[in-house]
Amino acid sequence: MRKNIPVETTSFVGRAAELARLRGALGHERLVTLVGGAGVGKSRLALRAVSTTPPADLSGIYWADLWPLQGDELLAATVADAMGLSDHTPRMPLDSLCTWVADRAVLLVLDSCEHLAAQCRHLVGELLTACPRLTVLATSRQPLGLARETVVTVPPLAPATEAVTLFAERAAAVGRPLREPDQLRLAARLCARLDGVPLALELAAAQLRHHTLADTAYRVRSGLDLPHGPDGPDGPPPPPAARRPARHSAVRTAVGWSHELCRPTERLLWARLSTFPSGFDAQLAEQVCTGGPLDPAELRMCLAGLVRKSVVTREGDRYRLLDTLREYGRMWLRELGEEEHLASRHASVVLELTRLARDEWFSARQQEWYARIEILYHDVREALRYLLGTDPRAALELAANVAFFWVCCGHLYEAGHYLELALAPVGRPERRRTRGLWSLGLAHLLQGDHEAGRAFAALSRESAAATGDDEGQRQAVYLEGLSALLTGRPLTALTAADEALRGTSPATSHSFGVTLCRLVRVFALTGAGRLKESRAQAEALREDCVRVGEYWTRSYTDYQLALIALFEHRAGAATTHARAMLDSKRRIGDRYGIALGLELLATAWAERGEPERAALAYGASAQHWEAVGHTQRGTPEVAPLRERGQAAARAQLGETAYSALFRSALRAESDHVVGWATRADPEPRL
Repeated sequence: MRKNIPVETTSFVGRAAELARLRGALGHERLVTLVGGAGVGKSRLALRAVSTTPPADLSGIYWADLWPLQGDELLAATVADAMGLSDHTPRMPLDSLCTWVADRAVLLVLDSCEHLAAQCRHLVGELLTACPRLTVLATSRQPLGLARETVVTVPPLAPATEAVTLFAERAAAVGRPLREPDQLRLAARLCARLDGVPLALELAAAQLRHHTLADTAYRVRSGLDLPHGPDGPDGPPPPPAARRPARHSAVRTAVGWSHELCRPTERLLWARLSTFPSGFDAQLAEQVCTGGPLDPAELRMCLAGLVRKSVVTREGDRYRLLDTLREYGRMWLRELGEEEHLASRHASVVLELTRLARDEWFSARQQEWYARIEILYHDVREALRYLLGTDPRAALELAANVAFFWVCCGHLYEAGHYLELALAPVGRPERRRTRGLWSLGLAHLLQGDHEAGRAFAALSRESAAATGDDEGQRQAVYLEGLSALLTGRPLTALTAADEALRGTSPATSHSFGVTLCRLVRVFALTGAGRLKESRAQAEALREDCVRVGEYWTRSYTDYQLALIALFEHRAGAATTHARAMLDSKRRIGDRYGIALGLELLATAWAERGEPERAALAYGASAQHWEAVGHTQRGTPEVAPLRERGQAAARAQLGETAYSALFRSALRAESDHVVGWATRADPEPRL
């Protein structure tokens, strides 16, 4: 299984000796750190190693980008996300990681550790101690400093050979192939001046779009360098003891020259783009970075220019600055006096986007917003970090806006972390506080902490009552009803939902709170055994969802309709609804819901006399349950159906055949098994 492995978008040149050393180390050592200077190609070497011939007998390879992190408080949560964990327990993320990895044979790549070296040292030490078959490959500008760490130094490319090959390939890619012997000799001198550092070579080759090779070599030879500090290029040089090795000079030379060759508005955009903690799209760049000479049209022209100069990399419709180039842009942003303004602008844009997401949750744009909020994950965290220090009320609103999206997609720890920080300074009842308390209660409930969930539900209800917020009170009823359902008290949930829905008007029929209470009522009727009423209510609610193109609520109406069909021994209808649920959950990335849906689908197949498909679906469900930190969850009435289906499939196949199929799905790619399960007529084997 592979998760979050980047895609190689350009050719890989040389490094045969380094690859051999790295592969040998990964085959025998548990912690290998690739160490080298900025721009030397550590990440690319790691990617080539895990993409081509990774160590044998691995159950999974996972890649965690650490460069977007500004601090260490969410380091373990970031690694858990990279490994596909959506932990729904109250455990700390590091405990969840250790429990999930356990004795699996796993390779974890931690990319860009240098700014969190001490924290990475602690994280890796705990993981290696608790997980005997785990191997960690780290990239960093310095070793982590752990016992039994194997350090593989990543030097620059050999200037006379590999560096020239790389430069020639990149030159050909921009339409300036090096054909003549004189050109190759000139390129070799340029590569030597740039010390064979790949980033420097890439930037120099990109300039051949606009300048001749001779001009490029002359300018590099002239010694143009990065500014040494805030005084700029003409400021005083650092003292000899503070000077960096030659390879750092090569990077400074190439980055500084690229900056010099940019138009003034391109330089301004470069500086402003450094505000983004990770990737971005053109629309977000326009929303955050316009102003002054950068109107929208000029911004898009400058963005294209920075891509052509290899300052900004593009993958599909997403863009990013490499770490070294972001650091340089941030330096100039401070020099321009715009750092605070851009941070505020970025936070305001992110907050407004989440308001739209909240307001359009029950709409045809819901699926789009789930994907958008997930893409904005690092931007939301950066905006929260900024607002917690400047405007706690806005931080609370932002945390509450994304909470329902985050808990659905497995970011429960992060949601709870930021909600607790944002609620602390906002003590008086107001709608933002009501939503924050409600969101924190939901996170606790989904982590299995029913006592804390009910306590925050009561607090949110009190806050809503104090501000005359009827919608807030209905949302609180949903939390109370959900807790009652999960603890086997459907009649309590039904009474609460009926009370909340009494007197609602057509104008509020599709509000968030009303929709949630209608769903609680469906669940409660099923749990109380009133199947005919439950089916009618579920079908009516599903019809409303289909009409507006909404998926989250629709998925749970299909879940209930599948459950009812199983109770009524209509396995064919149960199969149809379970697949529809899975399709909806797949669209919005709800791992918990996928686990529930796979389990119901497996039970339906077992009831239909299709034991091979049932065994595979049960194995796929178990894989997803492991990812959310539970063996199996759901309302109490589901357990007897599960046990009945598993017993039927085992009896028809025999224990050996059942276990073999179950394990094959348990080890399969998670996206693949969900795709297999939702196909109209899946083959019985993955």
